[in-house]
Amino acid sequence: MAALRSTKGLVALVTGGASGLGKGTAEVLAKAGAQVAILDLPQSKGAEVAKEIGGIFTPASVTSEEEVRAAFAKVQAEYGRLDALVNCAGIAYAFKLYSVQKKKHVDFEKIRQTIDVNVLGTFNVIRHGVALMGEHEKDANGQRGVVINTASVAAFDGQTGQSAYSASKGAIVGMTLPLARDFAGDGIRFNTIAPGLMDTPLLSSLPEKVKTFLAQLIPNPSRLGHPHEYGALVQHIIQNQYLNGETIRFDGALRMPA
Repeated sequence: MAALRSTKGLVALVTGGASGLGKGTAEVLAKAGAQVAILDLPQSKGAEVAKEIGGIFTPASVTSEEEVRAAFAKVQAEYGRLDALVNCAGIAYAFKLYSVQKKKHVDFEKIRQTIDVNVLGTFNVIRHGVALMGEHEKDANGQRGVVINTASVAAFDGQTGQSAYSASKGAIVGMTLPLARDFAGDGIRFNTIAPGLMDTPLLSSLPEKVKTFLAQLIPNPSRLGHPHEYGALVQHIIQNQYLNGETIRFDGALRMPA
Protein backbone atom coordinates (compact mmCIF):
# COMPACT_ATOMS: atom_id res chain seq x y z
CA MET A 1 0.00 0.00 0.00
CA ALA A 2 1.31 3.46 -0.91
CA ALA A 3 2.13 5.55 2.13
CA LEU A 4 0.44 8.88 2.75
CA ARG A 5 2.54 11.85 1.75
CA SER A 6 4.23 13.66 4.61
CA THR A 7 3.32 17.30 5.09
CA LYS A 8 6.71 18.05 6.63
CA GLY A 9 8.58 20.59 4.54
CA LEU A 10 5.89 21.12 1.92
CA VAL A 11 4.91 24.66 0.96
CA ALA A 12 1.26 25.68 1.26
CA LEU A 13 -0.59 28.93 0.61
CA VAL A 14 -3.88 29.51 2.40
CA THR A 15 -6.23 32.30 1.33
CA GLY A 16 -8.39 33.82 4.05
CA GLY A 17 -5.72 32.56 6.45
CA ALA A 18 -6.04 35.40 8.93
CA SER A 19 -9.20 34.04 10.55
CA GLY A 20 -11.77 31.27 10.64
CA LEU A 21 -11.29 28.15 8.54
CA GLY A 22 -8.20 29.58 6.87
CA LYS A 23 -6.47 30.31 10.15
CA GLY A 24 -7.34 26.89 11.53
CA THR A 25 -5.96 25.27 8.39
CA ALA A 26 -2.75 27.31 8.49
CA GLU A 27 -2.18 26.36 12.12
CA VAL A 28 -2.73 22.65 11.48
CA LEU A 29 -0.41 22.58 8.47
CA ALA A 30 2.31 24.56 10.24
CA LYS A 31 2.16 22.24 13.25
CA ALA A 32 2.57 19.31 10.86
CA GLY A 33 5.79 20.81 9.55
CA ALA A 34 4.61 22.67 6.46
CA GLN A 35 5.86 26.09 5.45
CA VAL A 36 2.75 28.24 5.21
CA ALA A 37 2.04 31.48 3.40
CA ILE A 38 -1.11 33.37 4.37
CA LEU A 39 -2.90 35.41 1.73
CA ASP A 40 -5.46 37.80 3.15
CA LEU A 41 -6.45 41.45 2.99
CA PRO A 42 -3.78 43.99 4.01
CA GLN A 43 -5.91 45.20 6.95
CA SER A 44 -6.42 41.67 8.27
CA LYS A 45 -4.46 39.98 11.07
CA GLY A 46 -2.55 37.97 8.48
CA ALA A 47 0.86 39.28 9.52
CA GLU A 48 0.16 38.44 13.16
CA VAL A 49 -1.00 34.90 12.36
CA ALA A 50 1.93 34.32 10.01
CA LYS A 51 4.36 35.33 12.75
CA GLU A 52 2.68 32.99 15.23
CA ILE A 53 3.04 29.97 12.94
CA GLY A 54 6.45 30.85 11.51
CA GLY A 55 5.15 31.55 8.03
CA ILE A 56 4.90 34.57 5.74
CA PHE A 57 2.11 37.01 5.02
CA THR A 58 1.25 37.87 1.42
CA PRO A 59 -1.30 40.71 1.60
CA ALA A 60 -3.75 40.70 -1.30
CA SER A 61 -7.37 40.77 -2.35
CA VAL A 62 -8.26 37.60 -4.23
CA THR A 63 -10.08 39.73 -6.78
CA SER A 64 -6.94 41.67 -7.75
CA GLU A 65 -4.82 40.05 -10.44
CA GLU A 66 -1.81 42.26 -9.66
CA GLU A 67 -1.94 41.66 -5.91
CA VAL A 68 -2.37 37.90 -6.29
CA ARG A 69 0.47 37.72 -8.81
CA ALA A 70 2.69 39.61 -6.37
CA ALA A 71 1.66 37.26 -3.54
CA PHE A 72 2.76 34.17 -5.46
CA ALA A 73 5.96 35.91 -6.53
CA LYS A 74 6.71 36.40 -2.81
CA VAL A 75 6.06 32.71 -2.14
CA GLN A 76 8.41 31.76 -4.97
CA ALA A 77 11.10 34.12 -3.72
CA GLU A 78 10.80 32.85 -0.13
CA TYR A 79 10.26 29.12 -0.65
CA GLY A 80 10.99 28.44 -4.33
CA ARG A 81 7.93 26.27 -4.87
CA LEU A 82 4.27 25.60 -4.05
CA ASP A 83 2.86 22.18 -3.15
CA ALA A 84 -0.60 22.96 -1.81
CA LEU A 85 -3.09 25.76 -2.33
CA VAL A 86 -6.07 26.09 0.01
CA ASN A 87 -8.80 28.58 -0.90
CA CYS A 88 -10.71 29.66 2.21
CA ALA A 89 -11.34 33.33 1.35
CA GLY A 90 -15.01 34.16 0.84
CA ILE A 91 -17.91 36.37 1.79
CA ALA A 92 -21.57 35.77 2.59
CA TYR A 93 -24.56 38.10 2.28
CA ALA A 94 -28.16 37.11 2.98
CA PHE A 95 -30.83 38.81 0.86
CA LYS A 96 -33.77 38.34 -1.46
CA LEU A 97 -33.35 39.73 -4.95
CA TYR A 98 -36.58 41.70 -4.64
CA SER A 99 -39.04 42.54 -1.87
CA VAL A 100 -42.60 42.46 -3.16
CA GLN A 101 -43.86 44.11 0.02
CA LYS A 102 -41.36 46.99 -0.12
CA LYS A 103 -41.18 47.06 -3.94
CA LYS A 104 -37.40 47.25 -3.65
CA HIS A 105 -34.56 45.50 -5.44
CA VAL A 106 -31.44 44.37 -3.63
CA ASP A 107 -28.34 46.44 -4.35
CA PHE A 108 -26.82 44.75 -7.42
CA GLU A 109 -23.34 45.32 -6.02
CA LYS A 110 -24.04 42.73 -3.31
CA ILE A 111 -24.65 40.13 -6.01
CA ARG A 112 -21.62 41.23 -8.00
CA GLN A 113 -19.33 41.22 -4.96
CA THR A 114 -20.47 37.75 -3.92
CA ILE A 115 -19.61 36.33 -7.34
CA ASP A 116 -16.42 38.39 -7.66
CA VAL A 117 -14.93 37.20 -4.38
CA ASN A 118 -16.25 33.65 -4.11
CA VAL A 119 -16.04 32.58 -7.75
CA LEU A 120 -13.76 34.88 -9.73
CA GLY A 121 -11.44 35.29 -6.76
CA THR A 122 -11.08 31.51 -6.52
CA PHE A 123 -10.34 31.23 -10.24
CA ASN A 124 -7.84 34.08 -9.99
CA VAL A 125 -5.88 32.45 -7.17
CA ILE A 126 -5.97 29.02 -8.82
CA ARG A 127 -4.56 30.25 -12.13
CA HIS A 128 -1.54 31.77 -10.43
CA GLY A 129 -1.17 28.86 -8.02
CA VAL A 130 -1.01 26.16 -10.68
CA ALA A 131 1.50 28.25 -12.62
CA LEU A 132 3.88 28.13 -9.65
CA MET A 133 3.22 24.42 -9.05
CA GLY A 134 4.11 23.76 -12.68
CA GLU A 135 7.58 25.20 -12.16
CA HIS A 136 8.86 22.13 -10.30
CA GLU A 137 9.20 18.54 -11.44
CA LYS A 138 6.69 15.80 -10.66
CA ASP A 139 7.43 13.58 -7.69
CA ALA A 140 7.92 9.81 -7.84
CA ASN A 141 4.13 9.35 -8.05
CA GLY A 142 3.78 11.80 -10.93
CA GLN A 143 2.39 14.55 -8.71
CA ARG A 144 3.16 18.26 -8.49
CA GLY A 145 0.59 19.54 -6.03
CA VAL A 146 -3.00 19.88 -4.89
CA VAL A 147 -5.63 22.62 -4.81
CA ILE A 148 -8.34 22.49 -2.15
CA ASN A 149 -11.32 24.83 -2.50
CA THR A 150 -13.99 25.74 0.03
CA ALA A 151 -17.64 25.49 -0.95
CA SER A 152 -20.49 25.18 1.56
CA VAL A 153 -23.49 22.99 2.29
CA ALA A 154 -25.38 25.98 0.88
CA ALA A 155 -24.32 24.68 -2.54
CA PHE A 156 -26.79 21.85 -1.94
CA ASP A 157 -29.16 23.10 0.79
CA GLY A 158 -29.43 26.80 0.08
CA GLN A 159 -31.64 28.58 2.58
CA THR A 160 -33.96 31.53 2.21
CA GLY A 161 -31.92 34.59 1.25
CA GLN A 162 -28.95 32.58 0.00
CA SER A 163 -29.57 32.55 -3.76
CA ALA A 164 -26.39 34.44 -4.69
CA TYR A 165 -24.26 32.78 -2.02
CA SER A 166 -25.54 29.31 -2.95
CA ALA A 167 -24.89 30.02 -6.61
CA SER A 168 -21.32 31.08 -5.83
CA LYS A 169 -20.65 27.96 -3.77
CA GLY A 170 -22.36 25.76 -6.35
CA ALA A 171 -19.85 27.15 -8.84
CA ILE A 172 -17.00 25.96 -6.60
CA VAL A 173 -18.48 22.46 -6.57
CA GLY A 174 -19.04 22.59 -10.32
CA MET A 175 -15.47 23.56 -11.18
CA THR A 176 -13.90 20.74 -9.15
CA LEU A 177 -14.09 17.81 -11.57
CA PRO A 178 -13.30 19.79 -14.76
CA LEU A 179 -10.24 21.31 -13.09
CA ALA A 180 -9.11 17.87 -11.90
CA ARG A 181 -9.40 16.68 -15.49
CA ASP A 182 -7.74 19.78 -16.95
CA PHE A 183 -4.63 19.34 -14.80
CA ALA A 184 -4.49 15.54 -14.49
CA GLY A 185 -1.62 15.34 -16.98
CA ASP A 186 0.25 18.00 -15.03
CA GLY A 187 0.02 16.07 -11.78
CA ILE A 188 -2.13 18.64 -9.95
CA ARG A 189 -5.14 17.42 -8.00
CA PHE A 190 -8.32 19.36 -7.18
CA ASN A 191 -10.73 18.72 -4.32
CA THR A 192 -13.42 20.74 -2.57
CA ILE A 193 -14.71 20.73 0.99
CA ALA A 194 -18.31 21.82 1.64
CA PRO A 195 -18.45 22.71 5.35
CA GLY A 196 -21.61 23.03 7.38
CA LEU A 197 -21.98 25.10 10.55
CA MET A 198 -18.46 25.90 11.75
CA ASP A 199 -17.32 27.75 14.85
CA THR A 200 -15.84 30.68 12.95
CA PRO A 201 -15.81 34.33 14.11
CA LEU A 202 -19.14 34.95 12.36
CA LEU A 203 -20.98 32.28 14.34
CA SER A 204 -18.94 32.77 17.51
CA SER A 205 -20.36 36.27 17.85
CA LEU A 206 -23.93 34.97 18.05
CA PRO A 207 -25.74 34.69 21.40
CA GLU A 208 -25.19 31.39 23.18
CA LYS A 209 -28.85 30.34 22.82
CA VAL A 210 -28.64 30.84 19.07
CA LYS A 211 -25.50 28.72 18.83
CA THR A 212 -27.20 26.04 20.93
CA PHE A 213 -30.17 26.06 18.55
CA LEU A 214 -27.89 25.76 15.52
CA ALA A 215 -25.97 22.90 17.12
CA GLN A 216 -29.22 21.00 17.65
CA LEU A 217 -29.77 21.00 13.88
CA ILE A 218 -26.67 18.84 13.45
CA PRO A 219 -27.44 15.11 13.92
CA ASN A 220 -24.05 13.82 15.09
CA PRO A 221 -22.03 15.27 16.69
CA SER A 222 -24.54 17.91 17.75
CA ARG A 223 -22.17 20.86 17.85
CA LEU A 224 -20.48 23.37 15.58
CA GLY A 225 -17.44 22.17 13.68
CA HIS A 226 -14.01 23.51 14.64
CA PRO A 227 -11.63 25.20 12.18
CA HIS A 228 -8.86 22.80 13.26
CA GLU A 229 -11.09 19.87 12.25
CA TYR A 230 -11.44 21.48 8.86
CA GLY A 231 -7.66 21.89 8.75
CA ALA A 232 -7.21 18.22 9.61
CA LEU A 233 -9.32 17.26 6.60
CA VAL A 234 -7.25 19.58 4.43
CA GLN A 235 -4.12 17.87 5.71
CA HIS A 236 -5.49 14.44 4.83
CA ILE A 237 -6.44 15.54 1.32
CA ILE A 238 -2.88 16.80 0.84
CA GLN A 239 -1.46 13.52 2.12
CA ASN A 240 -3.77 11.15 0.23
CA GLN A 241 -2.77 11.44 -3.41
CA TYR A 242 -5.56 9.15 -4.64
CA LEU A 243 -8.19 11.67 -3.58
CA ASN A 244 -8.99 13.81 -6.63
CA GLY A 245 -11.96 15.51 -8.31
CA GLU A 246 -14.18 15.14 -5.25
CA THR A 247 -16.39 17.38 -3.11
CA ILE A 248 -16.61 16.31 0.53
CA ARG A 249 -19.50 17.44 2.73
CA PHE A 250 -18.14 18.23 6.18
CA ASP A 251 -21.23 18.83 8.28
CA GLY A 252 -22.08 16.12 10.83
CA ALA A 253 -24.88 14.86 8.53
CA LEU A 254 -26.54 18.29 8.57
CA ARG A 255 -29.24 19.06 6.00
CA MET A 256 -30.19 22.72 6.28
CA PRO A 257 -33.89 23.66 6.62
CA ALA A 258 -35.43 26.28 4.36
